[in-house]
Amino acid sequence: MRTILSDAKGRRFLTKRRIRQARNLVLGKEINQGLVFKLILYAVLIITSYIYMNPMLKMLVKMVMNVKDLVDPTVTWVPSSIYLGHVAEAWKLLNYENSLMISLFIAVSVAVLHCISCGLAGYALARLDVPFKRTIFFLLMLAFIIPPQVIILPTIMVYTKLGLNGHLITLILPSIFGFGVKGALFVVIFRQFFMTHSKSLEEAARIDGATALKFYFRVMFPLARPAILVVFLFSFVWTWNDTYYPRMFLSPTGDMPLAMKMTFIDTALGQFIQNGGFPEYMAEPIKMGASFLTILPPVLIYLFAQRYFIESVERTGLVE
Repeated sequence: MRTILSDAKGRRFLTKRRIRQARNLVLGKEINQGLVFKLILYAVLIITSYIYMNPMLKMLVKMVMNVKDLVDPTVTWVPSSIYLGHVAEAWKLLNYENSLMISLFIAVSVAVLHCISCGLAGYALARLDVPFKRTIFFLLMLAFIIPPQVIILPTIMVYTKLGLNGHLITLILPSIFGFGVKGALFVVIFRQFFMTHSKSLEEAARIDGATALKFYFRVMFPLARPAILVVFLFSFVWTWNDTYYPRMFLSPTGDMPLAMKMTFIDTALGQFIQNGGFPEYMAEPIKMGASFLTILPPVLIYLFAQRYFIESVERTGLVE
């Protein structure tokens, strides 16, 4: 009798243990360790990735379709052959070599100047006892509220008086002073980063007789590589994709960056179609090719700098 009872208890114990193991496998000891949570997480990630990647994939497929595939409704994702004529046509319409050099010159210049000017401002707000520092920081935060449309007319008037309207320098000049919403954001990024460092470095430099500027350029600026990388990439991509300021300051008949060229591609394609250059259904793949050529440089930069960019964001204090 005792043997039977002990066997029954043993079986109940094994059953409970197996149920507990199965529950831990499905639900997990913690909510983020179970199979159900992981399946839901991966489903959300796959769906979100598809939402973002679907337009990119359609763009890549459409721009390499030949004429036969374009008029065939059964061809959606896999073209019968790779045709690069649409990309070549978009290259000509964008005047790609010239526009690419202009975009790179503007974006790199603005990004470098933002790193210098906003780095100095962020260091001053984080480490120096400057007069009215709280008021200055409040005004800096206020810059996020003021839209660029409010100050665009006075800016155009100033540029016109200086004889700069229509020149590429008008797109670079604001970054020298950390002007606008972008400058305010980058100053905050540098300020948050510099506030994470100990003041012992600064005190040691003062004992050695170093001035604030010397200490900044010799010690703090080299240590700010994570913040510099974040600001550089943000500024580069922001400037590369900007079409508002080029429309305001540059002439539509002069040299233009790629993003602004894209805004006129519909007009150029319409003229070609009216003049009998190609049929109307050829316009969409040419637009896709132009879009691909426009976003290609930032995508390549991000692919190479992705790892360092993510590490830099974590070290700047933005995710705290």
